[in-house]
Amino acid sequence: MISRLAKWARPLLFRLDPETAHHLTIAALQIAPLPKSVPEDPRLSVEAFGLSFSNPLGLAAGFDKNAQVPDRMARLGFGFVEVGTVTPRPQAGNPRPRLFRLAQDEAAINRFGFNNEGHASVHQRLLAHPCTAVPLGINLGANKDTEDRAGDYVQGIGRFADVASYFTINVSSPNTPGLRDLQGAQALDDLLARVLAARDVASEHHGRKPVLLKIAPDLTLNELDAIVSTARQKKIDGLIVSNTTVTRPPSLRGAAQSETGGLSGKPLFDLSTRMLAETYLRVEDQFPLIGVGGIDSAETAFAKIEAGATLVQLYTAMVFHGPALIGDIKRGLLRILDEKNYPLLAEAIGTGAADWAAGKASLTRCR
Repeated sequence: MISRLAKWARPLLFRLDPETAHHLTIAALQIAPLPKSVPEDPRLSVEAFGLSFSNPLGLAAGFDKNAQVPDRMARLGFGFVEVGTVTPRPQAGNPRPRLFRLAQDEAAINRFGFNNEGHASVHQRLLAHPCTAVPLGINLGANKDTEDRAGDYVQGIGRFADVASYFTINVSSPNTPGLRDLQGAQALDDLLARVLAARDVASEHHGRKPVLLKIAPDLTLNELDAIVSTARQKKIDGLIVSNTTVTRPPSLRGAAQSETGGLSGKPLFDLSTRMLAETYLRVEDQFPLIGVGGIDSAETAFAKIEAGATLVQLYTAMVFHGPALIGDIKRGLLRILDEKNYPLLAEAIGTGAADWAAGKASLTRCR
């Protein structure tokens, strides 16, 4: 039912401003009839960060900034859901318009600037309507005008430790001035030390919650070396690769391509997958990775897994393909496992990382 409604509504939504269309989508998801949950094929199950996932497909942060529909998205078939980015205090974000569709490219550009209702509101909503069907990630950010950015992340750990399955430390959004500076070695070392200390304190009452770091796809390899080295030294639980890109591939055709902000969707696939593979080779199985960027099919999801991802996330592709994409990807992954003779999805993790990092792999070859 929900897939048919989405297919019918898509032309109408595409006539609206993208941000207005998104708000209507969230409102519709709160009341739309959803399919009953069905058992997952055990071949798709994976373990990561001490958590169990019935399938590797997750909802990326940004779709449900204020945790309005995490349980509803789980019902659509996601194996985990990440909400946010959430900052300590509510903030309006950057002026509108700040979200742009590139329909010809199946891409989007956003410069939201961490618009959200703040810790207190989002936490209260999750207490009232907890997401218990699948692991729930809380994506944490810093207020634009804060004097202590690391302190904002520390506040988030304390606030959400009772409702989160894991935390994502978002230091890679391009839309908050100076935020990506936190990816620098010294700043990152201080940030992770404070965040992990806060997590350890919260663990006494709420159990140990994994802490993941979300990085940009635009890093140099030297910058990536430093990030991975710090992440390993601090013993974080995982990395998410990657956020949106500030680069603009020459293949873009959409009229909005000149807008400032982060580019997501299909054109991000190659860049983010190469960065994922480079990260996997440097991590050396010390912790798992989540692959994000340009996933719009079973083939792209499986390519991320071969490049080193234990889990994958999507968002932009649903704008163009609707919620039916979730089931399509999971069925397609099972088909690929049969074709490649993998008894379990987990056995494919990282098998193509060296080729992706060396530029020898492509989506075509992964089909």
